[in-house]
Amino acid sequence: MTLNKMSTPWLACPKPNPNARLRLFCFPHAGGGILNYYTWPRELPDSVEVCLAQLPGRDSRRNESPITRAPAMVREAARELLPYFDKPFALFGHSMGSLISFELVRLLRKEYGIRTRHLFVSGHRAPQLPRRNQTIVHKLPEQEFLDELKRLNGTPKTVLDSPELMSMMAPVLRADFELVETYVYLEEPPLDCPIMVFGGLSDPETTEAEAGAWRTQTKAMFSLKMFPGDHFFLNDVRAQVLRILYQRLEQLALLT
Repeated sequence: MTLNKMSTPWLACPKPNPNARLRLFCFPHAGGGILNYYTWPRELPDSVEVCLAQLPGRDSRRNESPITRAPAMVREAARELLPYFDKPFALFGHSMGSLISFELVRLLRKEYGIRTRHLFVSGHRAPQLPRRNQTIVHKLPEQEFLDELKRLNGTPKTVLDSPELMSMMAPVLRADFELVETYVYLEEPPLDCPIMVFGGLSDPETTEAEAGAWRTQTKAMFSLKMFPGDHFFLNDVRAQVLRILYQRLEQLALLT
């Protein structure tokens, strides 16, 4: 049975691969959805099944209320995705998706005794570090909220310039910013899975040192890959990032 026919609305699988040796779960940035990763299954090894997380409030779940707290998001994700951890897997997240992925790995270890093979995080400082920008974005008035979205350079101009589209997107964006801005890091032992971090050299939200501080979150292999670009550097260096992911995922699949 393919993932598309399973009962959970939390996943989409553009290219079901029941013979895959490894699954990669991808989590989006604030306001993002499955389109950010939709082509990845065609560009990663055939031994990997790419599963795209569909969070409440977007994609096929637009009519659902978005979740505004990280613990609730992670608990629900773990419960719904549990049947899909029946084979070796890795997680990838960008920005907000990095926090969700990290906390999901920790919850699976603590409450289910499930081991993650690899964690890939992108566009986010290490979780133990405080936010440098103390602006509470999710409570900003409309124009200031729009200005912040423009600064981060991740929301398409066609959306920002359309009051109709923004009226649809704003509640999800504000909810996602609330999730990130209310996140509280709790000390736990380092993970035993490798962590690879991707960062943008001109990211206004995360410096290279802050990205490198993820090193303390694992007892296993750690690597940091920095690229030209801002918070959404992935849009500009997508091919390079996918090439690195391809090599690492292929190695992981061979080891399973």
